[in-house]
Amino acid sequence: MTITLTIDGQEVNAELEQTLLEVAREMGKEIPTICFHEATTANALCRICVVEVEGQRVLQPACIVKAGAGMQVRTRSEKVVRARRTILEMLASTMDLSEAPEIQAMMREYGASTDRFPDAERRESAVIDDNPMYIRDYSKCLLCWRCVQVCADDAQYTFAINFDGRGFETQIGTFFDISIPETSCVLCGQCVGVCPTGALKPKREYLLEQGISAGEISIMNTGRKQRKAK
Repeated sequence: MTITLTIDGQEVNAELEQTLLEVAREMGKEIPTICFHEATTANALCRICVVEVEGQRVLQPACIVKAGAGMQVRTRSEKVVRARRTILEMLASTMDLSEAPEIQAMMREYGASTDRFPDAERRESAVIDDNPMYIRDYSKCLLCWRCVQVCADDAQYTFAINFDGRGFETQIGTFFDISIPETSCVLCGQCVGVCPTGALKPKREYLLEQGISAGEISIMNTGRKQRKAK
């Protein structure tokens, strides 16, 4: 069933089950996203994709809200821009975005200040190096849920990781905080592939950044294989 709605003053046809994000992108309008990924189920966690829908009291997350007949939508109103800027500033105040180039680009686009909330508590976490494939640095994690979803029934069906903790202390973790090799993880790397901030990083890339040469990495890997064979 085809419906008609208006986005930023432009009338457009859409399928009934399409989201506002899908319709806008088909029009060539770019709505920013962070937690959304084509390979995972949309959950509207980050709210960076909010748009203004006439008649709605609050801004609506475009990644999950379905297009409706007669909708009047604005993707970049003053209210929308202000909301996106605030979300970006809150992220920058609480976590390390140094390896999130797409988010850094959004901050420049929306004029977000990195020091708007100078007294905010920052996420601090030691780098977890417990498996041969990737490292986990949760000081860079924004809890987008992509890794959890792709590890679960969106792709891999291994359910090795999930949310752990409450409130500000929430982070991605394993059951009973056990190491990755002790979980059901099969080291497929899909979680690393969908991470937008560098919280999950290939082990080889991480070691090279730490100044460890490719030759040294090769020796380390050989030693690991020999120990495993014993």
